[in-house]
Amino acid sequence: MSDTRKLTIIATKGTLDWAYPPFILASTAAALGMEVSIFFTFYGLNLLLKDTNKLKITPMAAPDMPMKMPFGPKWLQSIDFGPKVPNVLWNIPFMDPICTTLMKKTIKNCGVASISELRELCQEAEVKFLACQMTVDLFGHDSKAFIDGCEFVGAASYFEESADATQSLFI
Repeated sequence: MSDTRKLTIIATKGTLDWAYPPFILASTAAALGMEVSIFFTFYGLNLLLKDTNKLKITPMAAPDMPMKMPFGPKWLQSIDFGPKVPNVLWNIPFMDPICTTLMKKTIKNCGVASISELRELCQEAEVKFLACQMTVDLFGHDSKAFIDGCEFVGAASYFEESADATQSLFI
């Protein structure tokens, strides 16, 4: 049995808020000396597209999301507007772009790396990016729209990859 610890992650979600967990966990595991691979399927494929500016966040899908202002006086920034806003208001047109803009500002203010930076960090650490070929075909993606370094594989390849994993996560 090998002493190498191995982590596999299945990434199925492709929104701005769900982009961070697979890349943060993968880069951390790689920094700890683990062999890491991420299998991107369904909406998770969005995380491998060259242009991540399309990634957004929707408060309707996450009503428990804290909503603090990333600008203004400290007293305003300390208020969590999430529980104070009735869920029905999240359906108002343009709420997704507004919340996405506020989240991106918060990410920047906190010094958190961008999705592109985290992906590059993972690639430098030799994390394998496995894109589900069936989903690429299903959604009609052009393989040229994806970042360099992706392997286009089927589900059977993921099972082979994860067979000797010491940890597997589904995100």
